[in-house]
Amino acid sequence: MTSASETRNSHSVAFIIYLIVTAAACGSLVMVIEVLGSRVIGPFFGVSLFVWTSLITVTLVALALGYAAGGLMSDKKSSPSYLYGIIFAAGVLTLFIPYLKGGVLKACVTLGLRIGALTSASVLFGPPLFLLGCVSPYIIKIAAGEMKNIGRTVGIFYAISTIGSFIGTVLTGFVLIAYFRVSSIFGFTGAALICLAAVYFVFFRKKWVMLAAVALPFFFYGEPEHIEKTMPNGTTVNRVYSEDGYYGNVKVVDYIYGEKHTREMMIDGLIQGGIDVKNGMSVYEYSYFLNILPYAVNPSGKNCLVLGLGTGVVPMWYEHLGIRTDVVDIDPKIAQIAARYFGFRISGDVFFSDARYFLSGPGKKYDYLIVDVFNGDTTPAHILSVEAFRLLRQRMTDRGVLAFNLIGSLDDKFVAASIVRTLREVFETVRLYPVFTPDGKEAFGNYTLLAYNFPPVGIDPVLVEKFQVHPLAQETVRKNFAAEYIIPQDTPAMTLSDDYNPIDFFDLKSKEKVRKTILESTDWDILI
Repeated sequence: MTSASETRNSHSVAFIIYLIVTAAACGSLVMVIEVLGSRVIGPFFGVSLFVWTSLITVTLVALALGYAAGGLMSDKKSSPSYLYGIIFAAGVLTLFIPYLKGGVLKACVTLGLRIGALTSASVLFGPPLFLLGCVSPYIIKIAAGEMKNIGRTVGIFYAISTIGSFIGTVLTGFVLIAYFRVSSIFGFTGAALICLAAVYFVFFRKKWVMLAAVALPFFFYGEPEHIEKTMPNGTTVNRVYSEDGYYGNVKVVDYIYGEKHTREMMIDGLIQGGIDVKNGMSVYEYSYFLNILPYAVNPSGKNCLVLGLGTGVVPMWYEHLGIRTDVVDIDPKIAQIAARYFGFRISGDVFFSDARYFLSGPGKKYDYLIVDVFNGDTTPAHILSVEAFRLLRQRMTDRGVLAFNLIGSLDDKFVAASIVRTLREVFETVRLYPVFTPDGKEAFGNYTLLAYNFPPVGIDPVLVEKFQVHPLAQETVRKNFAAEYIIPQDTPAMTLSDDYNPIDFFDLKSKEKVRKTILESTDWDILI
């Protein structure tokens, strides 16, 4: 039952203003939780279409259930104390997200990409979003008693909540993620909700004991844990760098076993490359394919453009041959990490831009154009369309060679065949070179696509002997380097365009295999 003093407070101008602040703040913080969700589950499930679908689904369902529950509760218990009690509980649950994520993600990993992403998002973000969904009906119920006109009241408060959502989305995407750890942002979000409730109880209900609640978030705050583990085979794993950026969580991980010391870069769990720390050579086979195959087709090239920096081993290889190399990467932070941890240095220019956007502008032409761009576990669809391939062609000289690094299957050939078919709409010659053995037990992994506008050039297998290849990659590179794979003519395929490019959907099995490989080969505590 609402007390007389509370009724008077609820009718005060100050309280109505505070309801407006509450509507804006809760609308904003809902979007903070949703946008940050990809950074929590991304290292385990990637940041593919299915992950974002899961996050959006959980947000909409949780809010819808919250709206319904909040409407029912507000009719029975219309006291503002219940409203701010709900907000307080949402704040506490939000504080727990960084501490629960490890156990929840590990438990959901066996469910697969789609169900695992949906389940983990439901468990971690569903409860606080459900409680925040209860807020709007409560606010409208309370405000309507004072403002009389129900239509105007609903419109005003939903507009305020939506403006708050806009602010929360922009603030999270453009500011918070760039400057704060994800765990810290969740701490701030939980603290903001708790303080929102505490201010009500202290200033409008004179419950001074609630001042103690303001200290609660400080018990959850802590510096990121340094991860160093020894694996069963004796390898020491050391996470030397971890930071959230605009485009994903970036980690640098060292592996030390006896005299061997390798280092990898990961973005949302996907390995972007690795080197031998002692000599800086790449330990992954695909980089040698990107280097040697285009050179074999046109050994007289003078300049190169690499789209997608990673650790920087590919552009540095071309520079070592005296080929001036420019690089395009969407994230300036990657260039800093590549320089600091992987020795990245080139004489060419480094541009920070989306690859497609960069290609659409004016610029010089190149003898080698290397595309090694990944978003989540796959190459972005806007790079794999006939329109994008035409832009790439415009940046190539007459003897220019285009090389793509892709991940996929040659058991289920539809995606690879579709990319090849689309490239042939633009280029005279298209050749596919898998890093793996295509007739092996599992025909899956990295493969290089070459495309150029002149007759086919044979690849001399002996050419690989001219270049240094790291011992960890040497056997595979020498075995598969010149082994072209011909996709059968009767393989189903489609031409990919900006208007219709369902590559995310048809590439699901490959993405699941990528995530399975990551989870089998990487310690889960490193990913978290």
